[in-house]
Amino acid sequence: MDTELRHRGTESVDNAEAKTETPATDEPVSTGHIPQGVDEALPKLDEKTPPVAPAQEPVPEVLKGLPPRWRNWIIRGIVTIFMVSGFVIIIWIGPLALVALIMLIQLACFREIINIGYAVYKSQDLPWFRTLSWYFLLCANYFFYGESIKDYFGMLVHKDLEFLQPIADYHRFISFTLYILGFCAFVLSLVKQHYLVQFTLFGWTHVTLLIVVTQSHLLVQCVFEGLIWFLLSTSMIICNDIMAYIFGFFFGRTSLIKLSPKKTWEGFIGAFFSTIVWGFCLAYILAPYKHFTCPSEYNIESGRFAMDCEPSSTFQLQEYNVPFVFQGILALIGLYKKTIWLYPIQIHSFALASFASLVSPFGGFFASGFKRAFKIKDFGDVLPGHGGIMDRFDCQYLMASFLHVYLTSFIRTANPLKLFQQLLQLTPDQQMQIFEKLQENLIKKGLLKV
Repeated sequence: MDTELRHRGTESVDNAEAKTETPATDEPVSTGHIPQGVDEALPKLDEKTPPVAPAQEPVPEVLKGLPPRWRNWIIRGIVTIFMVSGFVIIIWIGPLALVALIMLIQLACFREIINIGYAVYKSQDLPWFRTLSWYFLLCANYFFYGESIKDYFGMLVHKDLEFLQPIADYHRFISFTLYILGFCAFVLSLVKQHYLVQFTLFGWTHVTLLIVVTQSHLLVQCVFEGLIWFLLSTSMIICNDIMAYIFGFFFGRTSLIKLSPKKTWEGFIGAFFSTIVWGFCLAYILAPYKHFTCPSEYNIESGRFAMDCEPSSTFQLQEYNVPFVFQGILALIGLYKKTIWLYPIQIHSFALASFASLVSPFGGFFASGFKRAFKIKDFGDVLPGHGGIMDRFDCQYLMASFLHVYLTSFIRTANPLKLFQQLLQLTPDQQMQIFEKLQENLIKKGLLKV
């Protein structure tokens, strides 16, 4: 009995040792969490040689004698003045010019991010990949902006551009079909030696579309809701960026975040209060004008967008009680007020300015981390002293998402123009049914006489 137990024990030990032995096969065995071969296929970034060589900006002769710090300050300031001036001119032209500007910025940002991917992964020789990236951009824009065509240009398409009616009516199915064709083309373009790189860039392209196209679409939606919302949000980011640079330049001592060593707490705090004041004052200036507060509506007779409506309560002066704490503070400077007249939009500006100052900068920090990961200084060199287009609009895209969410949650109501555009898509019998139901409802409320 004892011999049998010892024999079984020895046998179990031998089995356990056999199980722990590595099988002798010709297949490579992966170690750790990274599959065999993946690490070799991933790009190796050289600390000394970045994938995108930094551009050498030409320095005007008059500035060559200045220290680099002041030279960059002057160049950046001059370019900023030109950009803000151009922005004002485009706003004066109207909403369509703003939409065109947003589309151009979207294309520039997409190009800069995609080019970094190509440079990092050395994929210039991959078949059709550059073409497919732009093809997917076209599909994404058609999907998002097809809805806008129906909402804001429905009457024009229905009356004068009937040949575009099927493109507007079936745009979701067409978008899906176009995307599937691109997806199949990508699969057919796969090359055995470059599987990992191709799939990596496929994901790179789609993440870029999510960041750039989606956010620009939300920004366009806000433009049509009223220019004041677009102006407040974008100018707050501009103000915050400029004031953070100025406060940091003259008073910056304490580093804010390691991802962006030039950002300081002094600049961050100074920009916060500056942006709050800017948003509050700008809202007060723009609120009385219908051109800025009314939604953009396409007038089929004049062939242009018109901003004319009865302003909502958000843009009408209202009296508010001053909180007791603030009454005491005002009393210290000789102001004894228990009530104050404000536009509600000025109160909303506090929420927008707070996000623009406290949260939107993290879009810039995200971009800084992205650039550091790939050992590059800027996304491009289009704007002297600023870098690329994406370097200036990284925070704007994050702000666009918040503005859209804020409007849909707290401000926006049913848009009569959109409803009317949708009614035009119905058959005459369906339009009569809605007319009869609406007439019956108005009669019951006493708003319409029989």
